[in-house]
Amino acid sequence: MIERYTLPEMGELWTDAYKYKTWLQVEIAVCEAQAELGQVPSEAIAEIKEKANFDPQRILEIEAEVRHDVIAFLTNVNEYVGDAGRYIHLGLTSSDVLDTGLALQMVASLNLILEALEDCIQAIRYQAQQHRYTVMVGRSHGIHAEPITYGFKLAGWLAEMLRNRDRLVHLRQDIAVGKVSGAVGTYANVDPRVEAIACQKLGLEPDTASTQVISRDRHANFIQHLALVAASIERFAVEIRNQQRTDVLEVEEFFAKGQKGSSAMPHKRNPIRSERLTGLARIIRGNAVAALENVALWHERDISHSSVERMIMPDSCTLIHFMLHEITDLVKNLQVYPNNMERNMNIYGGVIFSQRVLLALVEKGMSREEAYRAVQSCAHTAWNQPDGDFRELVRQAPTINTYLSSDEINKCFDPQEHLKNLDQIYQRLGI
Repeated sequence: MIERYTLPEMGELWTDAYKYKTWLQVEIAVCEAQAELGQVPSEAIAEIKEKANFDPQRILEIEAEVRHDVIAFLTNVNEYVGDAGRYIHLGLTSSDVLDTGLALQMVASLNLILEALEDCIQAIRYQAQQHRYTVMVGRSHGIHAEPITYGFKLAGWLAEMLRNRDRLVHLRQDIAVGKVSGAVGTYANVDPRVEAIACQKLGLEPDTASTQVISRDRHANFIQHLALVAASIERFAVEIRNQQRTDVLEVEEFFAKGQKGSSAMPHKRNPIRSERLTGLARIIRGNAVAALENVALWHERDISHSSVERMIMPDSCTLIHFMLHEITDLVKNLQVYPNNMERNMNIYGGVIFSQRVLLALVEKGMSREEAYRAVQSCAHTAWNQPDGDFRELVRQAPTINTYLSSDEINKCFDPQEHLKNLDQIYQRLGI
């Protein structure tokens, strides 16, 4: 289980106020580290911690003049601190604060995302248990294939989300990285021990070898992992949309009392939440491309990545968090129609059982090629007739009924033969 964190809502994590809060955390952690090493007076640190504060509106006013966000922030903090403020930001460069603060935002966001993902996992797990034996047709290329259960389909979703959870847990370690190494990252004006102590206080690890910035492969990896979760959600949403089609109608999004599906057609009940999720996944995938573009910066740093991250970081984190809540609620309240599943499975007289007939004939001594032709002929004849009955055609075909008895033919149409090994999959998933 994922540990639960007491955190602000996702939107709050990406406000200017929260961003400045992380910057102040970084600055104070560095001051404390320098004090521990005897590089600044400890009494000054006490004063800084007591007085340090900021006003987001005031920072914006200063930034309008100086055109530099970190300088505006430091100027405002010093307005609160006074003389002791000269010890703030000693030996640092802006990216020490920006990148380390961003890491704190990313970690906090990922903790919330993991909580939401865990709720989604539990919702899917419950439905997979409920429909473990709800038989339906499996499809390949959109065409009826062979019997499965709806629980089996959900088990595949569950396995995918468990992989996503594992990936995000590892990702949290990869992004929990700070950088306090000064201009171009050489520690020329800040002791490496300061970085080690400050990062420990912040719950981060020092970057292995930063330039003036933390290399953006980490941030691209972060967004790509979120895009992968979004892709999984989209896969589930597309499946629900297909199963809700009028001519299929095996599952349906919950339709609330008073809800309207169309301004023109009163009968409509549209899969609007699944379609919304499909669209939002496209945005996060696009953000992943932008994050990859950010990796190639000029020399030891430029700020071409900065404007991009101000958009894609809050948007991606907020969107995936919303998407996880949406898909969780959708799965919890999904309307499942076993009778329609059974109807679809037996259309055209159960043509989806053709392989069982084929294998039974081969076991009785017929060559595979001859058996395939005989079964395919019956299946295609049934498929091309509005009231086609594959089972009856199989019974009547001399090339088949000379090999198989009526009981043996009936056994071929037992869906339980297709489900006998599914328990192994459930056991792997612990359900």
